Amino acid sequence: MEIISNIALISINETLFVQLISFLIFLFLINRIMFRPLGNVMHGRVDYMDGLKQSAMDADQEVIRLTNELTEKESAARHDAMVFRKKLEEEASKKADEIYSAARNEIVQQKQETENEVNAQIRQARESLQAESEMLAAGIMEKILNRRLS
Repeated sequence: MEIISNIALISINETLFVQLISFLIFLFLINRIMFRPLGNVMHGRVDYMDGLKQSAMDADQEVIRLTNELTEKESAARHDAMVFRKKLEEEASKKADEIYSAARNEIVQQKQETENEVNAQIRQARESLQAESEMLAAGIMEKILNRRLS
């Protein structure tokens, strides 16, 4: 047996080709098993994040749109409420005027009826007073004259 002493760090022989082939197989396998799936996951994550950003921007736009729509509806509702309030106030004012005029007419009517009753009572009192005064005068004259008047 002969001992070959070689001081070179790299020697080109058949093991180099075997190592080169096994390294290429390793690269092929690691590319298939690790790098492609990892790259796909990273691209998927980037796409997912972009989708989330787009969804968030769309949601913000929708919130702004709904807020504007709600503001417009609120404004319209306030306007309708003001119109309805004015209408109710006008109707209430008309109704109050009607009630006031009806009350005034009733007061005038009751005043007239009361005046008529008072005038009737005064007339009746005068008639009764007239009759009593005539009887009293007749009684006084009978006593003064000491005779009966017919």
